[in-house]
Amino acid sequence: QLQLVESGGGSVQPGGSLRLSCSASGLTLNYFLVAWFRQAPGKGREGVACITPFDGRDTYGDSVQGRFTVSTDNALRTVYLQMNNLKPEDTGVYYCALRGSGTITLKSEDYYDWGQGTQVTVSS
Repeated sequence: QLQLVESGGGSVQPGGSLRLSCSASGLTLNYFLVAWFRQAPGKGREGVACITPFDGRDTYGDSVQGRFTVSTDNALRTVYLQMNNLKPEDTGVYYCALRGSGTITLKSEDYYDWGQGTQVTVSS
């Protein structure tokens, strides 16, 4: 089983920015789909963004469209989630998830490898 590691979480004020990173045991990600999910206290897991590192195709959840950007580094070893104009409702634990290449999806049940999560708190 792959080990996914997220980093970059923290606390920011509304309107601020954070960048999350996800890497997978040094694996090159070109044959995978990588997605970001989040879970707020007392709520279900929500799909945030997904990318196919090989060709850069991406998709976003409605609540983050236009504010968040998912990308990869040139070596296709790290996936980033740039989060701008953060709102209090963006607060939660953010998870990186991995699955084999295929149709882009933001359904959590379609992913089989998960990171441990990183906390993002947006508060004034």
